[in-house]
Amino acid sequence: MNVTTIDPRDGRARPTDLTETDESGVETIVGQASRANQWLADLGRLGRAQVLEAIATSLGTRRENLVATAQAETGLSHTRLDTELTRAAVQFRMFAAVLRDGGYLEAAIDHAADTPIGPGPDVRRMLVPLGPVAVFGASNFPFAFSVAGGDTASALAAGCPTVVKAHPSHPLTSRASADAIEAAVRSTGGPAGVTSIVYGEQAGLALVRHPAIRAVALTGSASAARAIGAAIDERADPVPLYAEMGSVNPIVVLPGAAASRAEQIADGLYASFTGSGGQLCTKPGLAFVASDAAGDRLVEALRDKVTASGGVVLLNRRIRDAYEQGAESLQRAGARLAARPPIDAGAGFTVAPTLLEVDLPGLTAEIAEECFGPLLVVVRYRDVADLDAALAVVPPSLTGSVHRGPSDHPDVVRRLADVLAARAGRLVFDGYPTGVRVSWAQHHGGPWPSTNAVHTSVGATAIRRFLRPMAWQDAPEWLLPEELRDEYTAIPRRVDGRLAPGSDSHG
Repeated sequence: MNVTTIDPRDGRARPTDLTETDESGVETIVGQASRANQWLADLGRLGRAQVLEAIATSLGTRRENLVATAQAETGLSHTRLDTELTRAAVQFRMFAAVLRDGGYLEAAIDHAADTPIGPGPDVRRMLVPLGPVAVFGASNFPFAFSVAGGDTASALAAGCPTVVKAHPSHPLTSRASADAIEAAVRSTGGPAGVTSIVYGEQAGLALVRHPAIRAVALTGSASAARAIGAAIDERADPVPLYAEMGSVNPIVVLPGAAASRAEQIADGLYASFTGSGGQLCTKPGLAFVASDAAGDRLVEALRDKVTASGGVVLLNRRIRDAYEQGAESLQRAGARLAARPPIDAGAGFTVAPTLLEVDLPGLTAEIAEECFGPLLVVVRYRDVADLDAALAVVPPSLTGSVHRGPSDHPDVVRRLADVLAARAGRLVFDGYPTGVRVSWAQHHGGPWPSTNAVHTSVGATAIRRFLRPMAWQDAPEWLLPEELRDEYTAIPRRVDGRLAPGSDSHG
């Protein structure tokens, strides 16, 4: 079946020269990925670091074409896409640094010794690659969470070939990204199969069921995760699924914060819930604001900004329809319409930003559901002490945020932080959850239903998803990986229980 692409700005479908991948095509592609395993292993950490840097360079040299292609398939702005492509390249470079550091291996050596329970053998342990990984590209990040995204970068860094199932919202962008990666791999002497791409829903399911695939990574909806999970359950040997799904990301504005900077917070909230069409997994969906004069000023400023706004183009018809239905469902559940500008939707997937409001006693599980798109529910509370119970209604999320002011007592802030920390993977203070820094300390994950695992999909430790522990007992020195040999001291290792810092972080 031929693959089409749709420009969300006008809703028109256009043909491509791509076809959906059939079962034999999936078999060929996974076979190539399996054979590429050995090449990645033979490269070692430092060789793979060079490949990752070559990929980052290749993405940069194709920037103009990549951004233009993505703009026609997503309706996102040139600035947003240009920044996102830079972010994608940064991820590859960061994982090159992770490889050179070597600490991610968790290398440990216990020399043979007498122990309280008798002679102990020589045991050495480190993390090793799982094998080929299936990656499902996200609709809302055509670069940073798609073919050239963090899942691909971290899997390749771990030494795992990747096969990416292209998202139907941007097939041409997916192919252009794959071409950039493949060119970089060829320039470093690599074979076909280091990174490959398949098209079509059935190809994605066949990929997941293939016995050579050793892990699956998804950024998408809970329904997509359930479908992939069902396919994994059909396997004789189930493999891990790392799914990042929906999130409400509550923001609590304490009374002192509103009193000291109501208009500033309104500006930041508006930018955060409408940026990129509100199509971010970290978009704040609920904002708790006090029912006092300062809170009124904040909400009024938000209303003014939303009323004066224009239409926002969403990524595809399914997201547009779900957004409209979600906004209606929230109002039927008791949320009041506070602001929604009149727009001319035209033929594309344009929608109006929506601001809803509800009093704290009226907050229900239905109103606390995520609505993907430019919608925010403001929850008005009278007493900060009531927030503990109210936040228990909010589904666990990727993030939780607290805005403080000079008059807000530290004990109140601490209590809220504790409540949110039990239900989120990242706490944000006096800021907004959109904009996930790519760094060593980042954690982008959270309790179910925001993700299905304790791991992160952004930051250095995202590599951990595609590695498994391996121990060698009384192994001959020549057989050991070099990172576990006695004379090798370039990376951090725990030797006989003591942490030994690496002598050279660059290996």
